[in-house]
Amino acid sequence: MPSKLRVLVLNERDSHHPRAGGAEIHVTEIFRRLATRGIEVTLVTSGFPNAEAETVDEGMRILRLGRIRYYYPRAVWYCARETRRGHYDVVVECLNKLPYQSPVYSAVPVLAIAHHLFGDSAFLQVSWPVAATVWAMERTIPWLYRRVPFVSISESTRDDLIARGVAPEHIEVHHCGIRHPTIAAAGYAGRAPRVVYVGRLERYKQIDILLRAVARLVDRFPEVQIDIIGRGADRERLEGIAHEIGVDTRTHFVGFVSDDERDRLLNAARVCVFPSAKEGWGLTVIEANALGTPVVATDAPGLRDSVDEGRTGFLVPDGDVDAFASRIATFLGDDALGSTFSAAALEWSRHFDWDRAAERMESSLRRAAGRA
Repeated sequence: MPSKLRVLVLNERDSHHPRAGGAEIHVTEIFRRLATRGIEVTLVTSGFPNAEAETVDEGMRILRLGRIRYYYPRAVWYCARETRRGHYDVVVECLNKLPYQSPVYSAVPVLAIAHHLFGDSAFLQVSWPVAATVWAMERTIPWLYRRVPFVSISESTRDDLIARGVAPEHIEVHHCGIRHPTIAAAGYAGRAPRVVYVGRLERYKQIDILLRAVARLVDRFPEVQIDIIGRGADRERLEGIAHEIGVDTRTHFVGFVSDDERDRLLNAARVCVFPSAKEGWGLTVIEANALGTPVVATDAPGLRDSVDEGRTGFLVPDGDVDAFASRIATFLGDDALGSTFSAAALEWSRHFDWDRAAERMESSLRRAAGRA
């Protein structure tokens, strides 16, 4: 194996894709850093309108193999062909959408990064034929990947892998880092009654729960405002729900914004809410914490790892609108408690750093490559 490690990364989207999310941020932040450390990184992704077929992003080569209908067969063929030609030393397969099943055809060792597995939650996100395909292919993981080392981004995903039959000794947990804000956290007591959500607007994120919870608080907090930051296929439905329940005039669908603008909005909020049914980790939870903004989230995989319950935020039962409303009201109405949580959130956020995460990933990559 050459001294310069050559890595092929398989992930359906890159961070420039209109539907990029937390998994794409993780892949980009880690592998950009590894590219600057002298590792040769090629990220093979799907294309999107007006995207270049090939580009370089801070030393990381991005190779886009066309629209989604063509992408997976082309990615399989590229991986099988190029690893047999000796062009790569290790393949990194990102398990967060459709499994590539790369251990079957890769000629070099594979390292699997498990952001999250969908399981039954796939049926909340896509049409049933697609969901059934994802569900069925995930069932093959314990068998096809039985000799593959895994990097999980949370304890919840590790436990999910173990429950599915992956050997515990094959799994390492690497928490995500964050981009630390360039502005200082605002004093908590001076913040207006604003509630914020950050992330993809997809049905399984259950953002309607946030809207319904705040609707129940309008009489107590008549000045309350909602900022919905992000884009996605569920926006039109959510706008309809906001109108139907009477919170449309106080709900701002901000759309996609820069990191600095997102931080400004987080810094103005009293609480950040995450009603999702399932996450791999909860990257935006820590981004909110880094601005002293506490969190109310579903007691769900991933989120229960990123929220320090009773200290940086509260976890509530999945789908329980009343429980969400009660916890949101706590932060809207109690400056002393909110200030305590805000200080703890700031301290918690300092544990998460992309440079440290990249160092751990490099160690895992070199161990995986050595398995050849």
